[in-house]
Amino acid sequence: MKVSWRTLGTVLLEDEILDKAFSRAKKAADRVDDSDRVFRVRKQMTRMVQTAADIIATEFQELVAAWPSLDQSPLFDVAMIDACVGCDEYRKNLATLQWASKQVLRIASQNAKKIIRTGRTDLMHDARREAYGRISSVMRQVGPSLTWLSEARETLKRLPKVDPVSPCIVVCGAPNVGKSAFISALSTGKMEVNHYPFTTKQIHVGHFVHRRLQYQMVDTPGLLDRPMEERNHIEMQAIAALENIGSLVLFLVDESESCGTPYEEQMNLLEEVRNLLPETELMMVSSKADLLQPLPPMWDEVRAEEEAWREEGSEGEPLLPLLMDGEGRVCLSATENVGLDAMRLEIVRKVKAARPNNPMELPEGWYRQDV
Repeated sequence: MKVSWRTLGTVLLEDEILDKAFSRAKKAADRVDDSDRVFRVRKQMTRMVQTAADIIATEFQELVAAWPSLDQSPLFDVAMIDACVGCDEYRKNLATLQWASKQVLRIASQNAKKIIRTGRTDLMHDARREAYGRISSVMRQVGPSLTWLSEARETLKRLPKVDPVSPCIVVCGAPNVGKSAFISALSTGKMEVNHYPFTTKQIHVGHFVHRRLQYQMVDTPGLLDRPMEERNHIEMQAIAALENIGSLVLFLVDESESCGTPYEEQMNLLEEVRNLLPETELMMVSSKADLLQPLPPMWDEVRAEEEAWREEGSEGEPLLPLLMDGEGRVCLSATENVGLDAMRLEIVRKVKAARPNNPMELPEGWYRQDV
């Protein structure tokens, strides 16, 4: 089931639903025409009660049906819901609306019978007022649930859309190590980039296309080296992305420690991510090579080869050399645009290697060269 939070309709609150139901009920009663006063009042009161209940019950039923079922949603979406608003609250508030829908219809049925069974018009009006009062009481009970759903909708509609079919690369690391700058330079995603921690307050998705295949780059909020139970909802979104999506995980580190997180703590985070994802390939990348002193030995060579490849139209998949620091760690500089092209091609190769073989896919070099 594909979740599309942006298409969810506005959640009407308690007073708005009551106003809508009672005004429609009044209009329905005005359309009743009967020369006999008793019959006319009976029809009017019955129609008002039933119309008001039907409007409210339909509103609740459509609202519940429009919100995705967690049991049929992808694991990533469920994890994101849990991190942002809580799965238990999500289920509880939707269940409250289902209960209220049944209660309102039951009240309407009971009071409609009272109206039908009496011949006194004053008792008919009393039964209608009683029904309205009981319906209003039910609405007061579901008011907090409607408010919660309205606020949750505003939160959830900002969640990213991740295509489960396209390759997905998750970029993670400590706060301010350059994740957003890296994705902005590598993909079409426009990220907020500033020089302070937790610039990324939720997951963002950028894309780049290679040979007509779209690759998704997921920018996660920064993680801190602390126990899971102490992490905030921003960090839990990153954990959700790591655990449930990703053909490849890039863990960015800042060897210069300009991010504010000591290198040792960054390594602790790296080990934690490894333990979270024992079956997903993880690649550590030093993200601020331009701040290293001295610069990586291959700096000029990598820059020259990447510039030459771009001038030739960025065609094919050449084995551009990866930028390495003095200790053999892969690094790059998003601000100086050095090492990015080589990293993009390396990502493509690793994703291809991790994807299962497609029996319908033609092998490399299937066409004859001598024709």
